[in-house]
Amino acid sequence: MRSPEDPSGEAADLVRVSERWAAAIISDDPDWIAAFMADEWVIVSASGIDSRERFLSLVASGALSHTAMDLRTRPRVRVHGDTAVVTGRVTSTAHHRGERFDSDEWTTDVFVRREGRWLCVLSHVTEAAPD
Repeated sequence: MRSPEDPSGEAADLVRVSERWAAAIISDDPDWIAAFMADEWVIVSASGIDSRERFLSLVASGALSHTAMDLRTRPRVRVHGDTAVVTGRVTSTAHHRGERFDSDEWTTDVFVRREGRWLCVLSHVTEAAPD
């Protein structure tokens, strides 16, 4: 059995999936972003719960865009069968309806393995305390 900190195997796969998903988000390509999300995906933030449809529609309309998304910590990955939890600290720059937002957040993504692929079902973000 591999250690949860082992950089090979499933943990490494999930880190790569997370990195590709971040690249998709800053591409502002809703189809590419959607490829990482399960149909029931939601995001939980200080403003509440938003659905996959709402998030992707904001991106598609141009009302939401991202220009940066950078991992500040090594992701903590825990795999529990066909479910995995990935947590890390991320800085990002987003624009929502023309207003710029720079954020420093702790993110937790819950993935499920379906048909051999990891898909995110839940993302949770919370503002990081100042260093």
